[in-house]
Amino acid sequence: MCLLPPSNNLNNSKLYFSKSELSKILNCYSNGVSKGNWKDYSIDFNKNEAVFFIYKHSFASPECKLSKLKLRKKNKIIYKLSFTNNIIKKFNNIDTLISSLKRKQISII
Repeated sequence: MCLLPPSNNLNNSKLYFSKSELSKILNCYSNGVSKGNWKDYSIDFNKNEAVFFIYKHSFASPECKLSKLKLRKKNKIIYKLSFTNNIIKKFNNIDTLISSLKRKQISII
């Protein structure tokens, strides 16, 4: 048996939502739940993307997908908002994404 030293390879690190980003997303999500628009959510992470899925029903496919993407060439972060009917919008910051999602919630009702 041989013990290997822990690797400090930063290439294996995952992209994730910061505490403030997640707080804003969950605040918007909780408003949608209280209005009866959404029921469940899930979060997924990988090397270049963090995704927050929103479900209208627990057994259905996601109604909405909020993505935080790391662009490889410029080492820049962008945010994407997509819906089941394939409407995709790109944003430079989380605040504009959240405000767009809130406007979408108002139009759902």
